[in-house]
Amino acid sequence: MKNAALENCRKKFDMTAADMAAMVREFQSEMERGLEGRDSSLKMIPTFVDCATGKEEGSYIALDLGGTNFRVLGVRLDGRGGISVEHVGKYVIPTAVMRGTGEQLFNFIAGSIKEFMTKNRISASDDRKLGFTFSFPVKQTAVAKGVLITWTKDFSASGVVGNDVVGLLSAALAGYGLEKIEIAALLNDTVGTLVAKSYEDPGCDVGVIFGTGTNACYRERIDRIRKLPGLDGKGHMIVNIEWGNFSKAPANEYDRMLDQVSGNPGQQLMEKKISGMYLGELTRLLISDLIADKSLFAGEKVNFSRGQFESQHMSLIEADDSADLSAVKLFLGGIGIPDATLEDRAVLKEACRIVSDRAAKISAAALSAVFTWMDPKLDGKHTAAIDGSVYEKHPGFRERVLAALKELHGEKAGKLALVSAKDGSGVGAAVVAAVAASA
Repeated sequence: MKNAALENCRKKFDMTAADMAAMVREFQSEMERGLEGRDSSLKMIPTFVDCATGKEEGSYIALDLGGTNFRVLGVRLDGRGGISVEHVGKYVIPTAVMRGTGEQLFNFIAGSIKEFMTKNRISASDDRKLGFTFSFPVKQTAVAKGVLITWTKDFSASGVVGNDVVGLLSAALAGYGLEKIEIAALLNDTVGTLVAKSYEDPGCDVGVIFGTGTNACYRERIDRIRKLPGLDGKGHMIVNIEWGNFSKAPANEYDRMLDQVSGNPGQQLMEKKISGMYLGELTRLLISDLIADKSLFAGEKVNFSRGQFESQHMSLIEADDSADLSAVKLFLGGIGIPDATLEDRAVLKEACRIVSDRAAKISAAALSAVFTWMDPKLDGKHTAAIDGSVYEKHPGFRERVLAALKELHGEKAGKLALVSAKDGSGVGAAVVAAVAASA
């Protein structure tokens, strides 16, 4: 009975090589539409900056603003692919400032930058370039210009939505006597991840986040970005795909259930299949069905309610390779199921594996679409710089993505490298500032 129920679940989440290849075609069709400015689930946002050459050098300031906590970093580039973080300052934005006026918010940030410079003996009389990671929805119109579309993450500072955040920060810096600081670049963490790694490895042309959320960017030929007709068409530019919103990845009844009760129905549909924010809930829905038809925890009064099962629990369960699944037993005991049989524990582990397997295959298909969009026959070598908790911490996730890429491309998958890249939102901001300054 249990094996039959699991097999039924496996079929619902199964993704064959043909399914992945079909997704690649759909993904590239959406990429093309997005680049042309037509209706698409992929925004394909131009960033107005290219990858690093590895020859950029000098000292830069990076501002990483993505939530209540933000960081200021002093970063030095040696011109030979080497990056050193010389200073780090961490600051907490008071709730009253987050919800006050834009002037209060940017004055607080500018004051923190001044404090950082004073503490680390960085002269305010010298010209400085600053890279600004701003992890909120913006419409970017130049490398150092972007209008806030809407606040998220409990921010509601007035007078910012609809305005250029670089201009607001520049005015605040001038008010603190820091007019010598030039904000050279505005970026998100995905772009920072790519550019920071490209400084060390010129073969890196894709940046990806597989974490609480997911996104990717890549290096595009400017003549293919047809929604920017004013450019001369020469050279390359990084494009922010915003791939979490891709709407044509295969979906089943559990995906639809999760989407309906989410805070943004119909949006971020691929993200809801592969990111840390949603994988646990997707698995919980599957587990709840197994419990309901008595294929799991039969005879026990068990109710897995929404929010009780998280992605980190999946990681813990899938990582348990002990003969008696003792870590799974301990976890279940902690949530009020002390008498689960070994078979129950094995079914629970397999349910987690079914969901994370598909997540890896969807991730591989999206990566394949980007790699083969740049290089249809994979004649050259390509590197994706990847950051995020799912990629770094979920057992076997990286290996399963690589296996799916091999399933799609055979021996040519050996030309595709996936490398860990840390702190694109911090160090990457400084490298992007250096690239923009030398353009």
